[in-house]
Amino acid sequence: MQYVFPPPSLPAIPVVGADAAFPVRRIWCVGRNYGEHTREMGGDPASDPPIFFAKPADAVTLERTLPFPLHTNDLHHEIELAVAIGGEGVNVPVGQALDLVYGYAVALDMTRRDLQAIAKKKGQPWDLAKGFDQSCPIAPIRSVAEIGHPTEGRIALHVNGEVRQQGDIKDLIWSVPEIIAALSSFVELRPGDLILTGTPSGVGPVVAGDRLMGECEGVGRLEVAYAPRD
Repeated sequence: MQYVFPPPSLPAIPVVGADAAFPVRRIWCVGRNYGEHTREMGGDPASDPPIFFAKPADAVTLERTLPFPLHTNDLHHEIELAVAIGGEGVNVPVGQALDLVYGYAVALDMTRRDLQAIAKKKGQPWDLAKGFDQSCPIAPIRSVAEIGHPTEGRIALHVNGEVRQQGDIKDLIWSVPEIIAALSSFVELRPGDLILTGTPSGVGPVVAGDRLMGECEGVGRLEVAYAPRD
């Protein structure tokens, strides 16, 4: 097939210990999946179902020095465990959901919180608050063959050396198998899909010059810095 211009390159994430990279097809995110974070955002962890939203695949970035995003004065950090899907399925039972997982990584769901608040107040979509350029910094993927399926472990984010977010992935309201089962009831999951599983409490602002270090025990570590935009 002829294209009117060369197609863009496929976003891809390195895999620890492998020569091949993981190609990103779609990014799905789970909102309010830790109890304390749900409460700090005004929700009820006892009754709220999973909230899914999407980022474009090219929101993934491997850059470690990022320009401060446009059109925001309230950029927030959200540290998350990311699930890399290597299988496919629709209406996947919880008991079979982990069969679809290729590996795991540490990621950030960066959010233009002021744009999100304005959109929510007006009842409008908030895609531009979540799906902007370089809004998903991510560390290399660790395969299931290497680390298995983590079900507990500290997840934390430091800003300029200060702990801002801290939790344990065992405290996910919806576990990884439950997330996969629920999401696959809405869309067919395929290899290359990436799922961000939610963030613990303590989300807060980032300004130009800040250095962020996120980690998830047994999975990996991610460091990024924000530079003033020229």
